Amino acid sequence: MNTLLVIAGVIAIVLLLVGGINQALSFLLWVGLILLVLAVLGWILGRSRGSRVP
Repeated sequence: MNTLLVIAGVIAIVLLLVGGINQALSFLLWVGLILLVLAVLGWILGRSRGSRVP
């Protein structure tokens, strides 16, 4: 699960860079932002679930 989050984060950063370089690809900028937010939320949820001790 953590590897998927890392991959999503890397893809989000790459899309953000590509979207920032070329104005015609502004759609990729939004996709990158959404993926980055989802990756951060998944990371936070994963850490909060992993730290619980029954």
